[in-house]
Amino acid sequence: MERLKILVVDDESRMRKLVSDFLIRNNYEVLEAADGEKALDIFYKEKNLALIILDVMMPKMDGWQVCREIREHSQIPIIMLTARSDERDELQGFDLGVDEYIAKPFSPKILVARVGAILRRSGQEDKEEILAFCGIELSKAAHQVTVDGHDVELSYKEFELLVYFMENIGLALSRERILNHVWNYDYFGDARTIDTHVKKLRNKLGAKGDLIQTVWGIGYKMCEEEA
Repeated sequence: MERLKILVVDDESRMRKLVSDFLIRNNYEVLEAADGEKALDIFYKEKNLALIILDVMMPKMDGWQVCREIREHSQIPIIMLTARSDERDELQGFDLGVDEYIAKPFSPKILVARVGAILRRSGQEDKEEILAFCGIELSKAAHQVTVDGHDVELSYKEFELLVYFMENIGLALSRERILNHVWNYDYFGDARTIDTHVKKLRNKLGAKGDLIQTVWGIGYKMCEEEA
């Protein structure tokens, strides 16, 4: 199967190498650009790019300008990277049609997980492929989960809950959002059922259950293990 091609744009060579290494390790083909002008040259030359990871602050042409020009010609998924955490920047990114907005510093593993989720949503990556994160592997087609190579038996709802967490790694998911997605919009039960299922799921995942973190006052999110 041909590898999906991703363009990484950042003026910091170490950052490009870090992101590229993790993407290559996850079987993506990577092209790199050190500034906005080079990024556009590659965009116009390469007709089969699957996704662009784009830094905001760059010489010659910043990420906003690059994103604006790309959006005049294509709806290719774009993930914006920025060292700033200004809400106005984030809103501007979404106004320009950015698919994801990630602030530096970030976990490369979570970035790669977000890349996979966006590509699956856009239909470019097989939705039935194995999802993998920090020793947990999940096959949607086989309805099978392993932790560090050992099979884990999950109920249907526990499995669907884990799928949802693994497709949204690093994102805080409200109980309402989890209910709507995993239990569907016509579910009128108590949101406490989520807490019960999360507790059971954590127990079955063993030490990896700590990856599912409680976000007080909101719900849950799946995050990388603490260093």
